[in-house]
Amino acid sequence: MDSDQPKSSVSRISTLQILVVMVLWASCFPLITAGIGFSPHLTFAALRAVIAGAALMILAAALRRPLPATGRDWAIITFIGLGATSLGFLGMFHAAEFVTPGVATVVANTQPLMAAFLAALMLGETVSVRGKLGLLLGFVGIVVIAVPQFFLTGGETYALGISYILLAAVGITISNVLIKKIAGKVDVLMAMGLQTLIGSVPLGAAAWYLEDPASVQWTPAFVASLLGLSIFGTALAYYLWFSALEHTPLNRANAFAFLVPIFGILLGMTFFDETFGWAHFIGIPLTIVGVTLVSRSGDTLSLNRHRAASSPAD
Repeated sequence: MDSDQPKSSVSRISTLQILVVMVLWASCFPLITAGIGFSPHLTFAALRAVIAGAALMILAAALRRPLPATGRDWAIITFIGLGATSLGFLGMFHAAEFVTPGVATVVANTQPLMAAFLAALMLGETVSVRGKLGLLLGFVGIVVIAVPQFFLTGGETYALGISYILLAAVGITISNVLIKKIAGKVDVLMAMGLQTLIGSVPLGAAAWYLEDPASVQWTPAFVASLLGLSIFGTALAYYLWFSALEHTPLNRANAFAFLVPIFGILLGMTFFDETFGWAHFIGIPLTIVGVTLVSRSGDTLSLNRHRAASSPAD
């Protein structure tokens, strides 16, 4: 619980969990790009959600983890699924058609700024001057990396891809705030398994009506991409992220998301022939400095508002 965590720094275990999540999330856009040619977009997204949700639920059942106890918890989990899984996956999978994996990863991680605002509004989390400077530097870093790409690709197509990514970022941001509200109150495996399966329903319905799910080409490359996304990029990542948020203020944990573009660009360079230019030399150090400042900022929760938000489920 938040009351038990050190106020001055993120615990080492939580930090390690968050860093692993960032690497897993960075791998998602390259894996989507690798598999998107073998399946309709929404079908691919729905399959990812179903497999990830099923894996988490099977593990939760095997370990006899409890179901959420209150209607409020069920409602929050439902909205998490609609945001993180339905909107998040919809935006990411459609964006893969229009922008490169590295750029997609960069733009998606504007969401720490959105999350900082919502965390202050809904969770009572405060951001110190050092934390605000870190968020600003992290954002400037990703802008420096992303802007040159606009002039190297078709403007309208690029803008459409960015719009899809921002849609995903909004859904994920709202979900992260909601995850923080129930962290430590519901079982992590059960909550993440349920939200992923709930989020798969709109994706599956849309795929059924708008696409031809039978057209999926079950090649080894597609299966590898799908399983990598489902098991590691979704199930494992969700589990570690939820666990970390039980002990870490959201605005501080989310600042680490600025590292995802760095991992994403490295993966893009390795597998998709993306180039490393002057923008990366400038943007990446700015991002690293920004994350460092936020992680050491000593941001805290406003106890009165936090207790008020959590008391109905206690």
